[in-house]
Amino acid sequence: YASDGDVYFDVSRFPEYGKLSRRSLEQMQIEGGTTAERKRSGADFALWKSAKPGEPSWPSPWGPGRPGWHIECSVMSGQLLGETFDIHGGGLDLVFPHHENEIAQSEACHGKPMARYWMHNGLMQASHEVGKVGGRTTRPAEGDQQAQEAGKIAGRHGAQSFLVLLREQGFAPEQVRFFLLSTHYRRPIDFSVERIREVGVGLESFYRFFRRFQRITGEDFYKVPFARRRSEGELNPAGSSFLEAVAEQRNRFLEAMDDDFNTGGAVGVLFELLRRLNKFADEEKLEDPLARSESAVAMLRQGASTLRELAATLGLFLRPAKPPEAPSDNLVGQLLDLLVEIRADARKAKDFAAADKIRNRLAQLGVVLEDRPGGTQWSLRK
Repeated sequence: YASDGDVYFDVSRFPEYGKLSRRSLEQMQIEGGTTAERKRSGADFALWKSAKPGEPSWPSPWGPGRPGWHIECSVMSGQLLGETFDIHGGGLDLVFPHHENEIAQSEACHGKPMARYWMHNGLMQASHEVGKVGGRTTRPAEGDQQAQEAGKIAGRHGAQSFLVLLREQGFAPEQVRFFLLSTHYRRPIDFSVERIREVGVGLESFYRFFRRFQRITGEDFYKVPFARRRSEGELNPAGSSFLEAVAEQRNRFLEAMDDDFNTGGAVGVLFELLRRLNKFADEEKLEDPLARSESAVAMLRQGASTLRELAATLGLFLRPAKPPEAPSDNLVGQLLDLLVEIRADARKAKDFAAADKIRNRLAQLGVVLEDRPGGTQWSLRK
């Protein structure tokens, strides 16, 4: 219906209004904002807005104006994806009223479902604060959404500031991806620089294995062939308890992903698989050319291929991470070698407190120590 140059959708004429947000029409009888006097009901929403000074506008039967916020999305999705499409996503804060209104206008127009599945992601919050990183303040909500929406911090931590912060801290793209994947998409993401650094420490354990794999096999982990389809990656353990464990963890990873894209659970399985690969390499003495067997090396390759397959599902480890710049001053490298030597002496003298202090302090500075049969090597954390 038209009202003073605006056109509104009468929600009382659409019986299923509220089915996405599970709200009754009575619950949605809000004040109606600054246009309440033009509406028949506070829940009615604008399809067309009359022009205001300084705003872009187009001619229409109701006078110059522009499309309403919600109608734009219905038109674009209908034009590009069709009257019914598979998946509609968005932030948890868009369930009501935006997506609810999209459904009402699209389904009233076409007489068929708009989307088969709706997926809403949790909001990013600054650690120890309640609120969304980026975006704008919106209407109050209920339950978990209300907790995430309350006290948004958009003014201090907008999306642009978030990206600037990531660049300033020197976080690698894969580290940020790993951080985001560690939380189920429907849950709020607890953002802090410290949290991303913690994720980076875990990521480094995978990079260490990749280097270990190359030492054992002479092959680049990033060039290991892996299955591109689910059915192609099924393992035949052939009596190997190691490959049976790899197959079990693969199944658990797939179960997690089948459970509403539970990436947090899937990442946890990747860590378990990594520990199993390292344990197998230790048990079979694969870093000792004289003690290892070719059959055991072949099984490690199979395990590494499964790790690549599962990680690629999450967009991880597709290409080598860009290595950090090595110290340009030879003196720095020599000093690190000296600290490694001092730590080795401390361990021989059973002064484990001093040895641990050196390791931990270097880790805080971004230097990773890796103890191997041939000695300790240092590297800079990626």
